[in-house]
Amino acid sequence: MLLIGLTGSIATGKSTVSSILRSPPYQLPIIDADILARRVVEPGTPGYGKIVAHFSATVPDLLLPVAERDPRAARPLNRQALGRRVFGDDPERRRDRAVLNGIVHPAVRREMYREILYYFFRGYWAVVLDIPLLFESGLDVMCGTIMVVAVSDPTIQMRRLRVRNPQLSVEDAEHRVQSQGCVSEKAKRAEARGVGAGVVLWNDGTVEQLEREVGVAMKMLKGRSPQWWAWLLLLVPPLAGVLVLWSLFQAWRLRRKWEREWKLEKARQ
Repeated sequence: MLLIGLTGSIATGKSTVSSILRSPPYQLPIIDADILARRVVEPGTPGYGKIVAHFSATVPDLLLPVAERDPRAARPLNRQALGRRVFGDDPERRRDRAVLNGIVHPAVRREMYREILYYFFRGYWAVVLDIPLLFESGLDVMCGTIMVVAVSDPTIQMRRLRVRNPQLSVEDAEHRVQSQGCVSEKAKRAEARGVGAGVVLWNDGTVEQLEREVGVAMKMLKGRSPQWWAWLLLLVPPLAGVLVLWSLFQAWRLRRKWEREWKLEKARQ
């Protein structure tokens, strides 16, 4: 089973591509890290308790008001207030963002592994891992293919983000764009993996143009990982185990190669 790591940056069109891949003719299962991230911090979860314990002193409006219909219900997290605390580039916000990621990311990974196994045993030829911070979290090593949705101009991101969230100030929008890393850097990392292992979808134009790019990419990937291969791996578990280890090794090797080249490039600057 092919794991397709779908990533990008905020307002580049990653959600649009996710929706395309979920729909006919592809109908691939989508494991959405953002949905899992909300699930693992719902009231009553260990993640919720850790966030409240750490952030309640510095974020007075961390919890939403009590619902009038059920005053006994637990108060959910105020995600906008928490976002204002962790999005930004000053040292304090970076520290708080690291704490939040340290709470959320391990819980999300556990849920992700469960869902991957579920779809593997259902015989799907591919599963999409929709992860905004795919490279930053190190989850790229799990993926046979990385698909980056990118734009060539950051002002396009800013414009789309403020249209989608009119309440955001220019500064808040800039912080959110910066918090998810440089999308052109992610595109370079995907391309460096080679044909089939890395795909970049440029989304500067219309949805129709993006759909055509997705179609070309999926035709190529389906040719490299046909449905019969998924059934064979399901029927021969030892073969599946060997291929998982080989895929992890290959992805780790590509990651290390990129990191070495990136350090050399920085040293020359």
